[in-house]
Amino acid sequence: MTDGPISVDTGTDELLCAIRDRVAVITLNRPEARNSLSDHLTPALRRMIKQNGDDPEVGALLITGAGTAFCSGGDVKGMGGNSAAPAMSFSDKVARLRERQRTLTGVLVSVRKPTIAALPGPAAGAGLAIALACDLRVAAESAIMTTGYARIALTGDYGISWLLTRLAGTARARELMFLSERITARRCEALGLINRVVPDSELQSEAFEMARALANGPASAYASMKDNLDLALSADFLTSLDQEAERMVLAAGTAQHAEAVRAFIEKRPPTYR
Repeated sequence: MTDGPISVDTGTDELLCAIRDRVAVITLNRPEARNSLSDHLTPALRRMIKQNGDDPEVGALLITGAGTAFCSGGDVKGMGGNSAAPAMSFSDKVARLRERQRTLTGVLVSVRKPTIAALPGPAAGAGLAIALACDLRVAAESAIMTTGYARIALTGDYGISWLLTRLAGTARARELMFLSERITARRCEALGLINRVVPDSELQSEAFEMARALANGPASAYASMKDNLDLALSADFLTSLDQEAERMVLAAGTAQHAEAVRAFIEKRPPTYR
């Protein structure tokens, strides 16, 4: 029997959040604007990622978009005029963007529990960066990805260069950044940017079932797996070996490991809570 969803107040109708079966489902809710980021949506998204990332009653985060888009990135129509804080110095603008990046994709990457992006449609620019900052991505067959920055003569933000390079390799990252082409879900899957492509009508149920299974899995093991995988991006092999040994021995002493072994022997699903 599953628990009913618990609505969470995000402070704005532009972002929805509900917790069900230990999954925090965070929905960007500006379908009329393809869920582009706004001064209301983005701060709320930052809060919900941090809040649910810290909440021990939440085992996984599922980020998606309302309607037929995931997130089209920044609102291009509002760019170029410099109407917001026109008196800001260059260094102040850089500091502001650094803070915004660190508290959005920076925090999302640092969450020590599984994170999943469910893409019902386009993910572009900063919206693409948000999707790539999640651990896993499930996309509808009609979804597309595009970096989009070159089309408006911008260079990329929210970690897009780092994320693309590590997921697709430097040659593909350069192609995707320079050309800003619209890449289909199937090609994204082939490039390693998407984990699974499913029929449009099955996206939300498939993504939620994946999130639910992870949310009710061995939380401490997942956290250490993420530590190992993050370290593997920068450390040499022997350093990674040494850290894996330490975390493996720690995991072997946990109650979750003991329960998993009992469940295996008794031929039943483990219960970690």
